[in-house]
Amino acid sequence: MTHPKHAEPNHPVHDLITRRWSPYAFADRGVSREDLRSLFEAARWAASSYNEQPWSYLVARREDTDAFERLLSCLVEGNQEWAKHVPVLAIGCISLKFSRNGQTNAAAEHDLGLASANLTFEATSRGLVVHQMIGIFPGRVRSLYGLPDDVEAKTGLAIGYAAPVESVPDELRDRDLKPRQRKPLQEFVFGDKWGESHDLA
Repeated sequence: MTHPKHAEPNHPVHDLITRRWSPYAFADRGVSREDLRSLFEAARWAASSYNEQPWSYLVARREDTDAFERLLSCLVEGNQEWAKHVPVLAIGCISLKFSRNGQTNAAAEHDLGLASANLTFEATSRGLVVHQMIGIFPGRVRSLYGLPDDVEAKTGLAIGYAAPVESVPDELRDRDLKPRQRKPLQEFVFGDKWGESHDLA
């Protein structure tokens, strides 16, 4: 079934890419442990620099009230307003140094992004949605969860099912139903000089 947020690409791409989007309104429906395990299994198999796998996730399900409220409190207030209705919340963290030599891992954030992308596409394949967010309080995460000095909280993830179009609350309707837009290839695929489009574009 087509949703207003499904992409209309200029060139053929996989259906999972056209269907992936980040809602604010979530259905009041839980996510099974089996599905969640598969989402994090997908993250597990992401590529990473030197196979370091520098990502970790803190996870809380809404049915676990205390754990959920604790993790929810690590989101900025604007995100808490809509995320309090989400069935599953997570915080993506990175290890800042390579375990192999103790040197700074400059690819750690990139690799967390790859892991979360894997997780997101696995979710999409199962009819789930993921809304990633940078609006978190890293210091609060560190304090509440006892993060080591060389680990840093970077992103929040809301996981669940998108609310049916007809039930999206008025305050979220424009965000969740307005068609998605993206830059054309000419604006970011360059050739001989920065800012000059490659002939692929």
